[in-house]
Amino acid sequence: MSFSFPEAPQGLAPGRPRLGAELRRSVICLGIVAVTLAVVLFALLRAPMKDDLAWLLWVAGQWLRGQELYIDLVEVNPPLIIWLSAIPVMLADLTGLTSKQVALPMIAAAALGSAWTVAGLLRGTSPVFAHRPATFAAIASVLLVMPGVEFGQREHLMVIAVLPHLALLIRTLEGQKASLGMSLGAGVLAGLGVALKPRYVLCLGAIELAGWLHRGFRIRLAPLVAGIAGLLYLASIVWFVPAFIERAVPLALTLYGGTDTGPLQLARESWVLLLGLATCLVLTWRTDRGGAASGVMLVLTAFAAAATVAMFMDGKNWFYHRIPALMAVTFALVFWCADVALRRGPRLRFRMALLALAMIPLTLYVQQTSVRIYERLVLAVEPDQTTEVRLERLIRREKVRSYMAFSEWIGLGFPVVNNTNVTWASRFDSMWALRGEIWRARQDGGVAPDEWPIRHWVVQDFMEGCPDLVVVDRRGEAMNYPAILSQANAGFAAIWARYRQIAVVDGLQVYRRQGEGCGDSAGLG
Repeated sequence: MSFSFPEAPQGLAPGRPRLGAELRRSVICLGIVAVTLAVVLFALLRAPMKDDLAWLLWVAGQWLRGQELYIDLVEVNPPLIIWLSAIPVMLADLTGLTSKQVALPMIAAAALGSAWTVAGLLRGTSPVFAHRPATFAAIASVLLVMPGVEFGQREHLMVIAVLPHLALLIRTLEGQKASLGMSLGAGVLAGLGVALKPRYVLCLGAIELAGWLHRGFRIRLAPLVAGIAGLLYLASIVWFVPAFIERAVPLALTLYGGTDTGPLQLARESWVLLLGLATCLVLTWRTDRGGAASGVMLVLTAFAAAATVAMFMDGKNWFYHRIPALMAVTFALVFWCADVALRRGPRLRFRMALLALAMIPLTLYVQQTSVRIYERLVLAVEPDQTTEVRLERLIRREKVRSYMAFSEWIGLGFPVVNNTNVTWASRFDSMWALRGEIWRARQDGGVAPDEWPIRHWVVQDFMEGCPDLVVVDRRGEAMNYPAILSQANAGFAAIWARYRQIAVVDGLQVYRRQGEGCGDSAGLG
């Protein structure tokens, strides 16, 4: 979605001058993308890696080295994201680079490829999309910049994969044909994209319904292919990774609610997104039906609305859960502003009023995105000031071989483990499961679920891993996990008594084991 550049002055003769103007416009657009890409990659590669992405890359590496998903490694995400994460891990092993140095440029390349494909599909559907490099620059900038630190999260990857499918639908609504290969490719990408976050299948259903409302019922190839791709992926899980269904799904259903946020609080924290969605609904309603603008707005608004519903169903107040809806709303608002700017005729004052309405959430989105990028740039310029880097220095100074963190913040484990190559003495990425067990016990009258003995597993991992260094996060209202485990298990209490605090890093208590070994596991019962 892009603003159209002004046409060449009427007095210029066609031919070489016009070709020169087109070339200059293209160079400007591609230059914008190049600068944006450079800034984003500088911020992401220099600053500490996002904890979720670092964990997934580490899990993929452990899986490639023979550990079993969902048994040796506790993860609740479907296996596709692990399989995808294994690609940069393998390439890193072959090239001598780190998985971070491979993964982030790969994701950026996927975003650029998606944006260029979408710009080509949309060309000819509306005057807004007449200049492909400009459309590409607008879409690519949103895909690269808006996620901020959450670059590469599953929600971000899902949008990158599904965008060609949306563009193909818009193209179909305008009566333009697409090649068989494009329909197959967009359908497969859309199916696998929503497989990363299965609830977002709502989005594919919503845009098809929007298309039927706009042009009448018709069966399209791309959504059928998306459905087949999703079913084949589900079959591959049942065949190759049954532990996901047998262990990860029940575990998540039982314990993951411990991190839930109530709908009212979620609505308060997502008010900027909801304002933008409400604006899109108004603009879609006020857009003349039958034209290209109405089809684009209907598809993007339907996707954003379904993505918002999926976000509320997830019940988490994490920013990256808003990314699909935020991006769809941003694309819709930018398109609508560009479309209004190109229109001529009566009702100019009314159009200007609606334009002002659209600019309110769009300005807020730009402001929030700028803050997120600025924060990453600050960390990129001074990475030594971050908690993760300080912990890494301490681990190297203490010549630590094994490490563990009692915290719900994944960042204390990853990317710290990725960058120091110490042994992570736990099957969990953080203490979220232990928190979930405590939450479930409170829900069930103080009785912890027998099928998920998280305390036992955490203690078992601790005893067997015998970490040299342990970080305890007691900041704010954080739970005192060592105390909880000591009360539940005498063996853990005896071992924990050997640890002495040696440092405080950004409010985190750092403990070092005194003496050799952790003894046997006699006290695990």
